[in-house]
Amino acid sequence: MYTHKKFTKDVGLIGITNLLVSLSGIILLPILTKTLGAHDYGIWVQILVTITLMAPFATLMLPGAMVRFLAGEKDKKEIQEGFFSTSITVLFISVGVSVLLILLLEPFAEHLFGDGKGLIKIVAFVIPIWSLNLVYLDFFRAFQQMKTYAVFTIIQVYGEAALIAYFVLSGYGLFGAVLSLLIIRTILFVIMGCLIISKIGVKLPNFSGFKKYLTFSLPILPGAISSWVVSLSDRYVIGFFLGATFVGFYSPGYILGNIVGIYVGPLAFVLFPVLSKMYDENKIEDVRIYLRYSLKYFLLLAIPSAFGLSLLSKQLLTILSTTEIASQGYLITPFVAVSALLFGAYSVISYIIILVKKTVITGTIWTIVATLNIGLNIIFVPYIGILGAAITTLVVHALAFILTSFYSFKYLKFDIDLGFILKSILASIVMSLVIIKWSPVGTLNVLTVIGVCAVVYASIIFLMRGFTIEEIRFFRGLFKV
Repeated sequence: MYTHKKFTKDVGLIGITNLLVSLSGIILLPILTKTLGAHDYGIWVQILVTITLMAPFATLMLPGAMVRFLAGEKDKKEIQEGFFSTSITVLFISVGVSVLLILLLEPFAEHLFGDGKGLIKIVAFVIPIWSLNLVYLDFFRAFQQMKTYAVFTIIQVYGEAALIAYFVLSGYGLFGAVLSLLIIRTILFVIMGCLIISKIGVKLPNFSGFKKYLTFSLPILPGAISSWVVSLSDRYVIGFFLGATFVGFYSPGYILGNIVGIYVGPLAFVLFPVLSKMYDENKIEDVRIYLRYSLKYFLLLAIPSAFGLSLLSKQLLTILSTTEIASQGYLITPFVAVSALLFGAYSVISYIIILVKKTVITGTIWTIVATLNIGLNIIFVPYIGILGAAITTLVVHALAFILTSFYSFKYLKFDIDLGFILKSILASIVMSLVIIKWSPVGTLNVLTVIGVCAVVYASIIFLMRGFTIEEIRFFRGLFKV
């Protein structure tokens, strides 16, 4: 039986896993940028963006449908039918996507990949393995095997990071980096496949009942594509108009600013099932309390992080990348940091729409936002460069937040602690004065000032009574095992 205690442990496990996955990008950043340089690093980013775009098309979002229909399934034949019909479908579609990728991207390869157009062929081999691994990982998720899911996810991410670092530092450049993706994912593909087959055996599917999988997954596809457009399409536009080098200037600042959003991941993972249960039990007042406190505690961390990362952007990018990248890309971080803050707040508020089952609103909003994102990037990037992409990111996330808040509060309102937000901003401003006055240079000084600023911010919030003992107990109780 899947007990509440096990569920809470799984939530904590996935939260830690997501955190480790997010940190892997920061760990690789200095290795790639300092070794490859801005141009080749920009091509690397374009490769990852391309694979991320291809994934929804290659899978048709079927792994999620498999989770939906196999979770709790006891009949072995039904499990075999669902798993193998999904796997075979994804295999054929992903191979087709790889072929189309080669045919369609070849004319644009010079704009997007510079001199690395030959890498497209390697990427074409990566996509089917990448897609099938998504199916395999979601198989473990469907049957609540979260430890297995977490172990393979961490091995995949850090195995790739280690092999990429080895190949790049050994002088194999982009070829070695892309080959690392293929090697690690192929190894995990074999191991996970053997593990799954040992559990359920092998069966040639007849695709009976597969229509319900497609009926579930296909409507999700536009939303997944819209999410990619908002999050990643700016790299394509920059690459097309300005070249891969400017993608290399843009991406490190974007990664740095996006750290602000890291706080909402584990919180959102916990919040969703808790709110769903409360809402179904008609405990509306409890839903309001959880939403209020969750938003407050996200902002408690996100607001000072946005201030700190913005002011320390140039120093941090100099440490994590190169002086050239830092001088070109440090202004990107403030716009992305505020965007990540808005997206985190959006993530909490948007649960209202999910609870009342009006998800068509979310889909419509992101379709509008994605369209606007592409349009503004095409207008701004050719004239004001990578800063135009950063401004566009802020504009579209602000619009998504405003529209989602407007429609969410039509169905359910909760109190937003504006007094606390003002206190947090004030404390962050004081903290920022420390950064400006200190003006740290070098790794040790930057780390020292970050520690001092954390103490300054926490002390001011405490002295201004930004939170109560009851609120602290509430938040600890949410994660209590």
